[in-house]
Amino acid sequence: MFENIREDWRSYEGDVCRQGLWIMLVYRFGRWRYSIQQRWLRLPFSFAYRILKLLSQILTGIDLPCEVQVGRRLVIEHFGDIIISGDTVLGDDVVIRNGVTIGLKRTGIAGAPVIGNRVDIGAGAKILGAIHIGDDVVIGANAVVLQDVPANSLAVGVPAVIKARKASGTGQS
Repeated sequence: MFENIREDWRSYEGDVCRQGLWIMLVYRFGRWRYSIQQRWLRLPFSFAYRILKLLSQILTGIDLPCEVQVGRRLVIEHFGDIIISGDTVLGDDVVIRNGVTIGLKRTGIAGAPVIGNRVDIGAGAKILGAIHIGDDVVIGANAVVLQDVPANSLAVGVPAVIKARKASGTGQS
């Protein structure tokens, strides 16, 4: 847990004013409490987590349950109106901006997105359903992604249109 917190601290450049750092600290605490085997010993930590989670949701507008599988160096760039379903899997070096929803397509239908490594999710994007987002993908602002996105792609529009990204060596993106 402490190594992850140190890495989160570096990801947020040690700025305690960034609400994403607060959320990550509460998330890491919530995950850590599951390492306590005895239920009666874990109970006070679970109570503390629920209070911290509620306070962090009220103060930041970000819902990141501890059931989400988060990779290393998740950066929540801007705070507010971010909802992430508990079944979601996030890879390493993912960037999330304000207004993003990642989760179930419909209530009562299981399956949340699996997000790859180095994915940049634009403001207001919605990623819904049991889909897979590949590595090195950019999700445009306000895109509504309802289908798989292959690696090294760009998803823009409503519903999202998938486009191949140009090689970065050409100066285009």
